[in-house]
Amino acid sequence: MSNFISYNINEKYATSVAYFSMEFAIHQALKLYGGGLGFLAGSHMRSAYDLGQNMIGVGILWSYGYYDQARDKDRNLKIEFRRKKYYFLKDLEISVDVVINSKIVKVKPFLLESEIFNTAPVILLSTDIEDNDYLSRTITHRLYDADEETRIAQEIVLGIGGAKVLEALHIKPKIYHINEGHALPVVFELYKKCKTFDALQQKIVFTTHTPEAAGNEEHRTALLHKMGFFAELSIDEIQQFTESKGDIFNLTIGALKAAKISNGVSLIHTKIANKMWSHVQNRSEIIHITNAQNRRYWADKGVLTALDEHEDYELEARKKHLKRVLFDEVANQTGKMFDPNILTIVWARRFAEYKRPGLLKYDFEKFLELVNREDMPVQIIWAGKPYPFDTGAITIFNEINYISSNLKNVAVLIGYELNLSLMLKKGADIWLNTPRITKEASGTSGMSAAMNGAINLSTLDGWHPEFEKNSVNCFTIPAVDPNLANEEQDIIDNKNLMDILFNEVIPMYYSNSEKWVNIMKNSMTDTINAFDSGRMVHEYYSNMYDAK
Repeated sequence: MSNFISYNINEKYATSVAYFSMEFAIHQALKLYGGGLGFLAGSHMRSAYDLGQNMIGVGILWSYGYYDQARDKDRNLKIEFRRKKYYFLKDLEISVDVVINSKIVKVKPFLLESEIFNTAPVILLSTDIEDNDYLSRTITHRLYDADEETRIAQEIVLGIGGAKVLEALHIKPKIYHINEGHALPVVFELYKKCKTFDALQQKIVFTTHTPEAAGNEEHRTALLHKMGFFAELSIDEIQQFTESKGDIFNLTIGALKAAKISNGVSLIHTKIANKMWSHVQNRSEIIHITNAQNRRYWADKGVLTALDEHEDYELEARKKHLKRVLFDEVANQTGKMFDPNILTIVWARRFAEYKRPGLLKYDFEKFLELVNREDMPVQIIWAGKPYPFDTGAITIFNEINYISSNLKNVAVLIGYELNLSLMLKKGADIWLNTPRITKEASGTSGMSAAMNGAINLSTLDGWHPEFEKNSVNCFTIPAVDPNLANEEQDIIDNKNLMDILFNEVIPMYYSNSEKWVNIMKNSMTDTINAFDSGRMVHEYYSNMYDAK
C-alpha cells in the first residue's frame, strides 16, 4: 500500500486498512456523493491524511454522479443527469473481470492521489469503459440507481471488483472496513482464500449508519445468488453463514455476522442498533464511535483565528462577512436581497421525510407570523437534495419552494453540494435540525456548521445529545415520546420549536449580543474539541482496526 501513499505513515496507524464506501464527498470538483454518508467518508479520508494513517479508500467512479439539481420553467425541482469528466484521476492501466448475472464485466480502477486534495488515496472503480457492452457500462453511471438489479450490480462492483483490484495491484490490507452494507460482497470474495468465516472475521470491520429501512437493504437471496453477489458461494453456504433458511437476505445482518467488530455512529444510534439487531445470533459487538467532520476542510480560518485570539468583535465581523458571501448566492439564485444584520435560519441537508424539512411551517399561521415580523425580523434558507426518485421528498421540496416564492425573506437554494454546503454553514446564524427522535443516526451537518459559529437548534437525536448544553452551546427542542404517532410528534415539536424561536433565540440575537456570542464560542470550542474527525479516525484504529 505504501506505493500509493505519498505521505509519511505514523507508526501508531501502521495497520493497513482498505475503506470501502459507495460515496465520497472529497471536493466540489469530484461529484461522487449524495448525502451524509459521502460527507462522512470524505472527512474520514482527510483526517486519515492529516494523521498519517495507512489507509486507502475504495469507491466507485460515478459517470453521472448522484444528479444535478436544477429548476424547470416554473422553478420547481428538475433532475438532470450530466456526464462528468475528471482529468486529475490517474489511470492505473489494469482491469479485472467480475462475473455479474453470469456475464463477465470489466472493472477498471482510477486513482485519486493523496496530494490532489490532501486525502488518503482513493481507488475509484468504473465499468463505463469501451471493453464493456452498453448495459455493463451503465452499472457505474448513477449513484444509488433505482433499478434493483443495477443496484445489486453496483454493490458487486464495489465489493468483489474492489477486492480483485486491490489484489491485482498487490495491495494486501490487514483490515477491510465496510462503510455501510453496500460493499458486503467483498466478504464473499475474500472467503475464497480464507476458507472459513472465523478466519475471515479478523479482517472485517463494519459501520452501520442508519436505523431507516432504506439504509438496511434487503433482497431475495435467490436474486443475489443469480447476480453473483455471493461470489462463488452456494445458497446452502450462505444460509449456513446467516443461520437462516429465509428467502430474504439483509445486507446489514450479513455485515454484522461477517465482522469481528461493528459500530454505530452516535451513542443513541448504537443503543438503537443493538436493540434493532438483538435477534441476530452470533453477530459482532456493536460499539459506538460518534461521527465527526474535518476541521481543516470545514472551518473558516478567520472565524477560528478570532476564536483563538478572543476577539469577539472580529468574530462578529467575520460572521457578517460570511453571511454576505452566502447572500450573494441567494441573490444570484432567487433575486432576493438578504441583510447580514438580520437573524438567518438555515435548514440544509438531504431532503427526506424523517428529517422533517417542513416542520418549521407545520403551523402555517405561526410560520407566517415568524417570517412577517417587522421588529426583530428573520431570514430563512432551505437547501438540500431529495433522492431523485423519491416523489414524496421532491413534493416537499417543491411545496416549500412555492411558499418561498411569495416571501422576500425566505429562499430555497439548489445545487446542494460541497461548495454550497460550506457557504450555508459559514453564513448561518441558526442551524436547524429537526429529525424525528431515533431516526437520525448522527447528523454531522450540525458539527461543521458549529465550527463556523452557527448555533444548532435541534431535536435530541443523533450526535446532539452528546454535545448539547441547552442555552450554553446550542438550543434544544425538548424530547417527545418517539412512540407517539408522527402527527402528534410534529404538533408538539413544532410548538416547542416556535416557542424557542419567539421567546429565546430571536430576543437574544437582537437584545443580548454578548450572550449570543458566548453561545457561538462555546459551540465552536465544544465541537472542535470533541467532533473533529481526527478524534474519530483515531478511535477507529484503537477501538476497531487494532482490536483483538
